Formats: sequence, C-alpha cells, structure tokens
Amino acid sequence: MQGLLRIKCALTFPLPPCIINYIKHKTQGGVNLEKPQEKRLSFGRMAAFAVGDIFGGGSFNIINFLYLYFLIMAVGLPPDKAAVVIMVVRIFDAVIDPPLGFFSDWTRRRFGTRRGVLLACAPLLVLSMFLMFYPYSHPNVDVRFWSVLLASIFFSLVYSLVMIPYYSLSSEMTEDYTERARMTTLRLGCSILASIICVAVPGMIVDMFRADARLGGNMGYVVMSLGFGVLFMVCVGLTGLFAKEGVPPPKKAGPFAWGDFVRPFRVKSFRQYLAVLLCCQITMAVMSALFFFYADFFLCRDMTARGEANMVGTLGAAIMFSMQIVALPFYMSLIKKTSKAFVYIVGSVIWIAGGLSLLLLPPNVNPVWIYALAAVLGFGISGPGLIPHAIFGDVVDVGTLQFGTASAGSFSGIGNLINTIASAGGVSIASKIIGAAGFLEQVPGASAVLAQPESAQTAIRLIMALAPLVFMTIGILVSARYKLNKERHAQVLAAMDGSEEEKAAVLAGL
Repeated sequence: MQGLLRIKCALTFPLPPCIINYIKHKTQGGVNLEKPQEKRLSFGRMAAFAVGDIFGGGSFNIINFLYLYFLIMAVGLPPDKAAVVIMVVRIFDAVIDPPLGFFSDWTRRRFGTRRGVLLACAPLLVLSMFLMFYPYSHPNVDVRFWSVLLASIFFSLVYSLVMIPYYSLSSEMTEDYTERARMTTLRLGCSILASIICVAVPGMIVDMFRADARLGGNMGYVVMSLGFGVLFMVCVGLTGLFAKEGVPPPKKAGPFAWGDFVRPFRVKSFRQYLAVLLCCQITMAVMSALFFFYADFFLCRDMTARGEANMVGTLGAAIMFSMQIVALPFYMSLIKKTSKAFVYIVGSVIWIAGGLSLLLLPPNVNPVWIYALAAVLGFGISGPGLIPHAIFGDVVDVGTLQFGTASAGSFSGIGNLINTIASAGGVSIASKIIGAAGFLEQVPGASAVLAQPESAQTAIRLIMALAPLVFMTIGILVSARYKLNKERHAQVLAAMDGSEEEKAAVLAGL
C-alpha cells in the first residue's frame, strides 16, 4: 500500500521529504488514506463542543452590550468610576490567565485534560452572574463601587476557569485543518445565536420589571442574571460531559516556570493571531458597549426624552447578530476558495464601510435605515469574528512544531488575556471619553435621566464610527502578512515527524 501511494504521489506532483514522512506516519499499519471517515469527528461531538460557546458568546455580549449601561444607569456609578471597575477587573485577568493556562496543561483528570474543569466550574456560573448583575443601591457611591468591583472580579475568575480549557479543546478535538474550520463554524453559529438572544432578551426582561418597585425598578437584572446563569451552566456541563478530545493529550507539563508564559510570543504566527484578535475584540467591545447609549440618546432621543420605551436598539442588535449567522456559509465557502486571512480582510472592509456610514444617520431617523445598516455591519463583523477562532488550532500546531511540546493551555491563556484586556481597555477609554464629554449617570433615587448633552452624543457617534476604521485597518495589514494557509499547515503537521532541518525550513516559511 505504501509503495503504491508513493508512486501515485510521484505521478501527480513532487512532495518534499516532510510530506512523505507524514504520509508514512499516517499509513502505518495499512490504514487507507482514502478512507478518512474513521478519523472524522462525529456531529454529536462537534455539537457538544459548540454549545459551550453559548456561555462564551452569550455572556460576552450581555456584558459588552449591557454592563456599562447597568453600571451607569442602574448602579449609578459615574462613567469614570465605571471605567475603573472594568479596567481593574481586566488587570486581574492579566495576572491569573497565564497561570490558569499552565494549570490547564499540567493537570490530568478522569474527564480529560480540559473537561474536568468545565464540569467543576459550571455551577459557579449561576452565582457569578447573579452577583455581577445585582443592582447594588447603597447611598454611598464608594460602597456601590467596591460591591460591583468584587462581584466582577469573581465572575472574571469563573469565566477564565471555563474559557481557557474550552479554547484549548479546539486544538485537541482534531488535527484536521478543514474539520477545525467546520467545528469553529458550528461553534460560532451557537455563539452568534446566543449573542442574538443575549442582546435582545436581557433588555426585554429588564424592561418587563421596570414597574416593579423592588430594588428601585431594577429587579429585572436579578431575574435575567439567574435565568441566563442556569442556561450557561447547562451548556458548559454538556461540553464537559460529551466533547471528548480526539488528539492524544501531551505529556504532563514540567515544573512551573514564569518563562512559559512568554514563550508563545516567540511564535510568529501566534503574534499575528493576537494582533488580528486584538483589533477585532477592541472594535466589537467598544461598539457594543456604546450601542444602547447611541440608540437611546441619539437615534431615538426624542422618544427617550418623552420617557417612552423603544425597541430600536434591541431589534438593531438582533439583526446585526442574525446577519453574522447568515454570513457564515459565505465566509466558509470563501475560506475553501482562498484563505482564512483573505476572509478576515473582506469582512473588515465591509465593517469599516458600515461604521463610517453611521455618521450619515441623523437623530430620530426612520428605523428602517438603522436596521439596514445593522445588517451590513453584521455581515462584515462575521468574517473577522470567525477567523481568530478558526486559526487558533493551526497556530498551536506551529507552537508544537517549534517547541516540541503541545501547550494549547498556555496559548489559550495568553489569548484570553489579550481578549479581555483589549475589550476592557477599549470600553474603559470610551467610557472616560463620554464622561469627559458630559455624559450624565443615573443616580439611585434621583429623577430619571432622559437626555444627554449634545457633546456626549457627538462623542458617542464619533467613537462608534471611527473605531472600525482605526483598528480593523491595522488588522487588515497584519492578516495580509499571515502565511499559515491550508498547504503550509499540512507541512507543519508533516514536519513533526521530520528532521530538525525540515522543521526549521517549515518554520522559516511562516
């Protein structure tokens, strides 16, 4: 069989030695390469993995879209204090994420390398969500500040304990380049579906309880946090039970060393991955955090001034995330025809154009225009949102080739650190800008804030429109230099069985 395979390959195109070594490895024992179905992931395992990101995507968007609004308009923190809460929590993340990544690589459990942590932490999601969105109403603003800060730190710890092992699973379910793309697409489909629900439904729940006098009319935040906490617990539990790893786990990590945290930065492909992730996450976090401020106090400012509730922001956000799901098959098809880097560029261009178009919308505009622009933004965001997740497993393989050991947890820890700091940094700066522009917070017990100064409205508009232009342009420049396509990824896998010279040659081509 091996001899026939060599002849067949030689008649089609010459293969480098590392590819031939890879073919030998895959055909040992008479395994037929033309029957890859035995190696394929079942849909059930992919689905079990994908539902875990209902927590990742869902909680991310509840926090991105609602938390800054909650801090300022429910808890009554001034924008500068709200910015401090968000930034301090991410500094905490910066300290704990890399050790948690190492811990994820180091431990071994009955339920696999990562899944034991998911099962242990799933119940904590209910408690952490409840504490994070409890509408603290103590008359002293400093007491409210410390209450939300400690609750946010606890949620951040639980989030990292869940998401770092979860991100690592993406590289350990399969080594196949195409299967990883399929698995990532299914995962992002669940994540985006959760995003639609978690953008639209929390606000509806909060509004349903506005007439309830308990907790100053903020009882809806408690109901919302408990309901979604239970949903997230169930989803993470399903991943922990059924998303069995398909790649043999690496040997147990060696002794703890701080140098292991910076080692991933030596991988060029990983640095590029971080850059495109950073650009996407900053832009998404900033636009999400300001979205409902933009909708209520600019696009629908006359309705807000009259004290009337509106669904324009909620429907616009739901349309935006719905279009991200609609766009996924288009971007998956484009990945097969071109590359993951090209998909990132295409989506970024659409996103930038949609962001600049926000400057054309006047206040109190017909909602049809808002919904149309939300659809364009959603279609654009889908591409750059997909690609960092799709390339993570490929980048981990490059790290395995370069260092000789698999360290998906360390890579995931650094990636999660960058993700959270990027989101918090962008939101904190945006919050300080609108605060400096005169944005008014809702003080508990005081008259309702129904309008914002013109200066604050202008600041929100400019941030919403220019954030994609600034950050996604940087992402485009980085992704244009990203060389880890399907062919080079196959060379990476093949070189793992090759000589040191072959490994060095493959790494030099990246």
